[in-house]
Amino acid sequence: MTPAARRVVRTFLVLTAGTTLASSLIWGINTLFLLDAGLTNLEAFAANAFFTLGMVLFEVPTGVVADARGRRASFLLGTVVLAATTFLYWALWAAHGPFWLWAVVSVLIGLGFTFFSGATEAWLVDALTSTGWTGGLEAVFGRAQVAGGVAMLVGAVGGGVLAQATNLGVPFLVRVAALLAVAAVAAAWMRDLGFTPDRDTPARAAVRALLRDSLRYGLGHRPVRWLMLAAPLVSGVGFYAFYAMQPYLLELWGDADAYAVAGLAAAILAAAQMVGGLLAPRLRRLVRRRTTALVATTVGAAAALVGLGLTHAFALALGLLVVWGLVGAAAEPVRRAYLNDLIPSRQRATVLSFDSLMGNLGGIGVQPALGRVADLRGYGASYLVGAAIQVCAVPFLLLSRRERHPADTGVTEVPGDR
Repeated sequence: MTPAARRVVRTFLVLTAGTTLASSLIWGINTLFLLDAGLTNLEAFAANAFFTLGMVLFEVPTGVVADARGRRASFLLGTVVLAATTFLYWALWAAHGPFWLWAVVSVLIGLGFTFFSGATEAWLVDALTSTGWTGGLEAVFGRAQVAGGVAMLVGAVGGGVLAQATNLGVPFLVRVAALLAVAAVAAAWMRDLGFTPDRDTPARAAVRALLRDSLRYGLGHRPVRWLMLAAPLVSGVGFYAFYAMQPYLLELWGDADAYAVAGLAAAILAAAQMVGGLLAPRLRRLVRRRTTALVATTVGAAAALVGLGLTHAFALALGLLVVWGLVGAAAEPVRRAYLNDLIPSRQRATVLSFDSLMGNLGGIGVQPALGRVADLRGYGASYLVGAAIQVCAVPFLLLSRRERHPADTGVTEVPGDR
């Protein structure tokens, strides 16, 4: 590895760890924070849904910003917007603001994430190419996953402990400071190497082209279509299950003020996801078709949710949380490999972005619905309903399997490459 490539990788790892640490400071306590601000379960998960709506609305437009103005500019804009909107979240909590303001700020937080989510990875690939990098990207992404996992563990536990030692608002203020520190590092170290912004194509035309390619190579391609239609069901339940785990575990623990327990649960899930990612290659070797692994893990995750809905024991709930995290994490690399093998390289980024949008759509509808179930029947019942919704994704996965595309067995053959 050349010194220039080493600097690029080091910067990418620092930015990944920094943004993950800043983000995860509130992951273990976010739902408790919203409830403490006076929101009901329905309103709290509706606020989360508005955050997801923001990501859906701005996913494509902010991608155009990264292409037209540069990856560095997009990343810096994202950190500043996210820091500002996080501070507004804290202000709403302090003032017990009305729900409509929570909805507006949640959408803007989603905007902040879309500015830098894809720009960072695109910056890495462009910069490494410009330095003459000839190695595989898997090793770099693997190191980034480890760095992000460690940062999430530290952030989730630290945020919970900090909230318990002070109050639920302090982790949000620390998050603001951490994001501004990341922005300073990016301003000093991040340069748009190997990339020239496209300022000639009008933004409206660029968005239309992205949407056209998304529809043609996404929903227009049958194996991809069924995979994408399953995504809202699985992702929507996943969003809810993670955030509802905070108050649910405190309810099982018997102490509504034990915020460190909620942070510990998020950290356990982070560790489970890291291990699950390492298990993904073993899972793939056990089955011939990728869709077999996806169906099995979808059913397995639903079974874990059923157990969570039925148990009244804190220790058993933690164990089931680990199982749920492991199963989901082991499935994700298999799904992404299958999806990437179905997409032409020229349209890859566009279709992957559209796939992310489809998954986020599930968060908009499923989270408030399950939050309402929790209000009426309790968290246990909401997990049982969530399990039923997740199982509804299986028929779509089977339809994708029925297409018998070579990508299902790991043979790359994508439309447009024939």
